[in-house]
Amino acid sequence: MDSFFSISKLFWFFARPDHLLVWMLLLGLFSLWVGWKRFGGVLLGCDLILFLLFMLMPLGDALLMPLEKRFPQPQQLNNVAGIVVLGGGELAEESEFWGQPQVNQAGERLLMIPMLARQFPNAKIVFTGGSGSVLRPEFRGGDVAAGYLQSLGLADRLIIERNSRNTYENAVYTLDELGGVPEGNWLLVTSAFHMPRSIGVFRRQGWGITAYPVDYRALSTNGTRLDPSLWENLRDTETVLREWVGLVAYYLSGKTSQLFPAPLPSDSAATVTP
Repeated sequence: MDSFFSISKLFWFFARPDHLLVWMLLLGLFSLWVGWKRFGGVLLGCDLILFLLFMLMPLGDALLMPLEKRFPQPQQLNNVAGIVVLGGGELAEESEFWGQPQVNQAGERLLMIPMLARQFPNAKIVFTGGSGSVLRPEFRGGDVAAGYLQSLGLADRLIIERNSRNTYENAVYTLDELGGVPEGNWLLVTSAFHMPRSIGVFRRQGWGITAYPVDYRALSTNGTRLDPSLWENLRDTETVLREWVGLVAYYLSGKTSQLFPAPLPSDSAATVTP
């Protein structure tokens, strides 16, 4: 697990879109400096065009939409025995610094828990999330979730897993906490774009868990609508490219058995009976 985590972090440091734009800029300037004027000019021109496109349009929507539509919201549910929520929506270091829970764009993962807890009052709640940071691993999402959810009076139903660093470890360590695949119908809560890989990982561990996606982001199918915001458009493109790369890497490394997991016929449950 350690080598996969480290290699994935190193690869993404160089491959993420915003960093690639910087590498292209540096390489273009270096090429001009050493006299490769034609190559350097083409590279800088392409870099500028990409910056302009990202500044004007949410190009990431074209890749987000297939992921977010893959697993629809469950319309009907049988008795829900438990809810597994994947971390990633918490700002652990900021929460520690300011002394109150802070969330990021994926904060719906955490904020959805009280609603589901009321809807299914007998369901156990498992929050799984440690730190995905190489530089500051001491700040963990599970600690943020524990403080927030305990303050809502959910301590007696709550299990916190705070050591996992990626989606694969979310599944493995959660099953360790539960002592194996539990009985009954369980919900998996995570961002819609992240759901296919998450479901694939849990299925690989032998758990036919039900998808409950949240945190939708795409607003178009091709990303060509006018929506000027360089930082936000680059952020969403970075998020979705990392997810597609993650799907391939998890499949090739045997962490999932399908390249692009899809709903099963059994995923359409019967009636809601909390």
